[in-house]
Amino acid sequence: MKNYYKDKLSAQRLKQCYEIAPPRVQQYLYEEVNYVLQKIHPGDMVLELGCGYGRILPQLTQRAHRVIGIDTSLVSLYLRREMLCDISNCFLVNMNAIRLAFNDRAFDRVVCIQNGISAFHVNQKDLIRESIRVTKVGGTILFSSYSDKFWKDRLEWFELQSKAGLLGVIDNEKTRDGVIVCKDGFTATTVSPAQFLLLTTGFNVNVQVIEVDESSIFYEVTPL
Repeated sequence: MKNYYKDKLSAQRLKQCYEIAPPRVQQYLYEEVNYVLQKIHPGDMVLELGCGYGRILPQLTQRAHRVIGIDTSLVSLYLRREMLCDISNCFLVNMNAIRLAFNDRAFDRVVCIQNGISAFHVNQKDLIRESIRVTKVGGTILFSSYSDKFWKDRLEWFELQSKAGLLGVIDNEKTRDGVIVCKDGFTATTVSPAQFLLLTTGFNVNVQVIEVDESSIFYEVTPL
């Protein structure tokens, strides 16, 4: 399960997941990225955690001074490198989000959306800690998870992915309350506002919780 995205759902297969998304999910994806873009300024150094095949990197590069995308899947990064050959302010690195090889306070914005906080299947407190470490004081870290209001649409999207052979067969008995379970071991969870606030206990940060489009829950973290 830990390496599911790296081993089974990377590059073209991951890209296909987004290509088959129904209209309501496409709206969710658009609104999520649009919210992120509003937080980025022309001089910003931006880090995207879990950039995958680089779905949103071109949009980030149009707003920021420089963008670095990291992912644990080399196959996904190679696919994105081919598509980014004419973009000079974007760099790709094979790296784990809980072991970032960057200096302290290196970035103005750190982006971890599309439920990466759950999808990475890493220690979530470590993920938050590393994100805070590399973000400038007064900068912004953007985590997102799914809103409870989006459950039916989210489940429909995962069912389409399962039917396309991109995920295992969904276990209908175990899939409930925001958790999607497949019979091949894949599990997709979420992080609620209460859970996120508990995860940030002890860090010197300000946290805002914002719902976007009744589909995303954003956790906007500002190091103090």
